[in-house]
Amino acid sequence: MTTTSMADGRRADSARRRQRVIKAVAAAVKAGTPITVSGIARQAGVDRAYLYRHKDLLAQVHAADSEPRTDSTGPLVTRASLQADLANAQERAGRLTARIRTLEGKLSELLGEQAWRDSGLGGPDDVDQLKRRITILEQQAVNLAGQLEERNEELQAARAANRQLISRLNTSH
Repeated sequence: MTTTSMADGRRADSARRRQRVIKAVAAAVKAGTPITVSGIARQAGVDRAYLYRHKDLLAQVHAADSEPRTDSTGPLVTRASLQADLANAQERAGRLTARIRTLEGKLSELLGEQAWRDSGLGGPDDVDQLKRRITILEQQAVNLAGQLEERNEELQAARAANRQLISRLNTSH
């Protein structure tokens, strides 16, 4: 066997592999199955390294993967649309997480205030009404103290008058 015949055999084998890869990509596109380097290599009966060595075939696999799927059952789905959906879902999840933290904070604050009031340690709901009540009671206490002072003076005057009357009665006998 000569070197030229070996090289020709090698070229023919490479051409057959190339054709199998191209047919595998076309079949995957037609079937609407997911297109990956591993899947195409397995379907074509070649090694993944073969695809990575032949950049034109690798480019075809990636191009077919990014092409929109043509299913008659639903809308077109592309890698870009799926990535956009994923980015939107992640952003929404972030917003919802922030909203949940805010609501949990508010709930915690309200439950804390309610527990504080229920325990009797917290201030009552209507502080202004209680302040007015305190002012009225303080005024009543001042008025009652004044009345008590007057009655004490009257009582002392009555006692002094009684002492004088008793001492006059005792001296007149």
